[in-house]
Amino acid sequence: MEIKEKYKSERKEVARFMRRLYKHGLTTTSGGNISLRLSEKLIVITPSATDKGRMRWKEVAIVTIFGENLTPDLKPSIETAMHLAIYKKKKEVFAIVHAHPVMASLFTAIKAKINTNLTAEAKAILGDPLLVKYAVMGSVALADIVAENVLKSDILLLENHGILTTGSNLLQAFDKIEVLENAAKMTLMTEMTGKRRPLDRARILELERLFR
Repeated sequence: MEIKEKYKSERKEVARFMRRLYKHGLTTTSGGNISLRLSEKLIVITPSATDKGRMRWKEVAIVTIFGENLTPDLKPSIETAMHLAIYKKKKEVFAIVHAHPVMASLFTAIKAKINTNLTAEAKAILGDPLLVKYAVMGSVALADIVAENVLKSDILLLENHGILTTGSNLLQAFDKIEVLENAAKMTLMTEMTGKRRPLDRARILELERLFR
């Protein structure tokens, strides 16, 4: 079997989650990228310049951890270096989702903190997301900055760019970005109303003990 026909089930899952990301309004047609670790040496990753809302498994590239594209007829995401840097740095990561949800990305532009203390779900799933300094998308500098910070948090707000989440599987990484977008909406709405009733310290400590 040719390499481009291998790992069909894993590539189908990556394509499915990308379509889901687009369907839920968490990224644009051309924006965002998703990857999945297959082994210590291989990952699969979504392509560049492809309609994210209609992505199919044969468009998902296979790349080595050293950056060699094993599917040369496909063009992997421009953020491939960033994904690879994370996998090299944090061995427990098996899935990465990077997208540009509007509300959460707003907070990367105004450099404000998303309040994850407003609901128990947000605190349990998100903990304390980390804002990381700006670097040009697709650059080695961005890959280096993200790799440097991924050990501090599994949810990174990329300054003036978007959101990156990691997980042990695709569902976990997707869930984090979806919950973060909801937390961003709630943060904005509570600021607009001027009424806040966040979790108190005792409840936060209980959630951290149970879920983090």
